[in-house]
Amino acid sequence: MLKQLYYHNDKAYLINRRISVHNFEKKGQLNLDFVQAWRDYLGCDHVLRDQTHFMFCETIKDTKFEEL
Repeated sequence: MLKQLYYHNDKAYLINRRISVHNFEKKGQLNLDFVQAWRDYLGCDHVLRDQTHFMFCETIKDTKFEEL
């Protein structure tokens, strides 16, 4: 499976997994402890959200170049 790049606020992220928001609801309330547990389980360092999904991501670090 190919991983997707996603740009948000001028930063690049590599999406490891997308999971529907409804999977983190309990009795109609969003449980952010479940979201954090999944983030840690997947080894991700950032979570983004759109209307329907949480996106568990790795931040792509900026590379610094020097002129030779």
